[in-house]
Amino acid sequence: MILLQCVQLSKSFGAEPILQNVKLEVQSGQRVALVGRNGAGKSTLLKVIAGELSYDSGDLIIPKDVNVGYLAQSSGLESERSIWDEMLSVFSHLQKMERRLREMEAEMSDPAVTGQPARYEKLLKDYDQLQQDFKDQGGYQYEADIRGILSGLQFSDFDYGTPISSLSGGQKTRLALGKLLLTKPELLILDEPTNHLDIETMTWLENYLSGYDGAILIVSHDRYFLDRIVDHVYELSFQQTAKYTGNYSKYLEEKAKRLELEMKMYEKQQEEYKRMEEFVQKNLARASTSKRAQSRRKQMERMTLMDRPKDDDQSAQFRFHIERQSGNDVLMTDNLAVGYDGEALTSGLNLKLDRGESVALLGPNGVGKSTLLKTINRALEPLEGSLRYGSNVSAGYYDQEQTQLSSGNTVLQELWNEYPSTPEKDIRTVLGNFLFSGEDVLKTVRDLSGGEKARLTLAKLMMQKANFLILDEPTNHLDLDSKEVLENALIDYPGTLLFVSHDRYFVNRMATRVVELAPEGITSYLGDYDYYAAKKAEQLEWAALKAEEASVQNARTSSDTSETSAKHDYERDKELKKQERQRQRKIESAEAAIESHEEEIAGIEEQMADPKIYQDHEKSLELNTRLEQLRNEIEELMEEWESLQE
Repeated sequence: MILLQCVQLSKSFGAEPILQNVKLEVQSGQRVALVGRNGAGKSTLLKVIAGELSYDSGDLIIPKDVNVGYLAQSSGLESERSIWDEMLSVFSHLQKMERRLREMEAEMSDPAVTGQPARYEKLLKDYDQLQQDFKDQGGYQYEADIRGILSGLQFSDFDYGTPISSLSGGQKTRLALGKLLLTKPELLILDEPTNHLDIETMTWLENYLSGYDGAILIVSHDRYFLDRIVDHVYELSFQQTAKYTGNYSKYLEEKAKRLELEMKMYEKQQEEYKRMEEFVQKNLARASTSKRAQSRRKQMERMTLMDRPKDDDQSAQFRFHIERQSGNDVLMTDNLAVGYDGEALTSGLNLKLDRGESVALLGPNGVGKSTLLKTINRALEPLEGSLRYGSNVSAGYYDQEQTQLSSGNTVLQELWNEYPSTPEKDIRTVLGNFLFSGEDVLKTVRDLSGGEKARLTLAKLMMQKANFLILDEPTNHLDLDSKEVLENALIDYPGTLLFVSHDRYFVNRMATRVVELAPEGITSYLGDYDYYAAKKAEQLEWAALKAEEASVQNARTSSDTSETSAKHDYERDKELKKQERQRQRKIESAEAAIESHEEEIAGIEEQMADPKIYQDHEKSLELNTRLEQLRNEIEELMEEWESLQE
């Protein structure tokens, strides 16, 4: 069933077109991503679909019986109610049914009613129907649903009687998301739902949406999130949409293939048209070939010429350089405690960074990640302990709140005031690399969008040429293409990185080590985000196993369950031993296959050294092909062997 259809939809603000002949369709159960650069019109399109903005032309078709839920970007919940009462308001119809059930139960116990068989029979029948409706609509589980949503959005430790008006902006945004999820609309429209969410909460939201019964239309800059959730992608560029099937990574592949194919078709048509044009010019005046030339000209007039394929590829271009290399030791902290007004958010921090490392600092919201970065950048004093830089360390800091920008400056002044000895031409070149060109450099900072402020802050950071970059949420406000450019610049950066990010794709590409921050200290994981996530999952499994063992141990103390426990232990040990034997057999099989392949490779290499075979091109090609196949198989076998060893 089609839940939403946009047909030739257009929208302009004044004389500036934002959407032109947009096509978009969402069917039952689909998970659709809307992607495009900042300013492409994604949020405008969602607002039009949600009915918050009008459109100029075209058709917007949503069946009358389809319930649509919409969460705007960073839209906080404004209410005078408590957390619990606000969530409970979603189920007012169930509460009304519940009150009616209680009233009917009271009536059924009334002698005046029981004494009238016909009335009592009808009451019983109505009660049974209402009770069934109440059950079917989730009447016996809505309170559990509320607790589940609040827990997933990190409100489990809150007093549910807390007034919403006393919460922070980010908490209000999370509650707005929670309330929308509780309504369970058939079409869920989400604009940047992962804003203000830490990694744990994003993971919960991914799992929740993966099992969601309705359809989803989503705008997000979180590539990890999109890859896990969506099955269709609409790209909005040049005011129009193009549809792709698959997740975000698949969309990137298909987009590149489509652009390459369209370019080949365009170039082929251009070559053909040019040949025909040359033929007409040469042969039109000749009597012997004039008719053929006229025929060719008519053919040219009938041709529909393709426009040159366009790619919305305007991306910032920059690299981070350093003025001089630091020593091997970059940062050392000793029992560091950080916080505000004498109250520590986290303490006992012992962290050492070596030159060339790229360290991701992860942890839940509110644990003190940004506070630690500010302390390391010497913007805050440590509450306890000490920190020191190594020799020749120069630090550059990216503040997610962008407080280092002066709102009254123009873009040009912001950079030039910082580096007054740099010629204006060079300053403009740098700004051009960050997509500030022409009149853009005369915009005041206060009038810039979040993405433009982020690019300007990165431009200032690049000019600093520091050998130790401290980055607090550097991908916030950046579109997907700008994130890619930033990642490539940082991968090539010759200095040391310490960064906080909720973008798991970014962490996965950048991190050589993950440091998890908790109130009582830090834990290091030597690897990227996937390694960290796997280790965390392993720790949870171990904790669950220990809890199970403890439960079994407690059960053993009871004489009634001792025999059952022993049998359970025996069966479990038997299964574990069986699994271990299977693992060892697989390891031995892999080792034998590797050894066999290596022997065959040695034999082939010996044959290829024979001049007779070397001069036989057909035989030589056959041996080369087999050699490549064997090497690929050995690589796969080695990966399997390493996995089994772990």
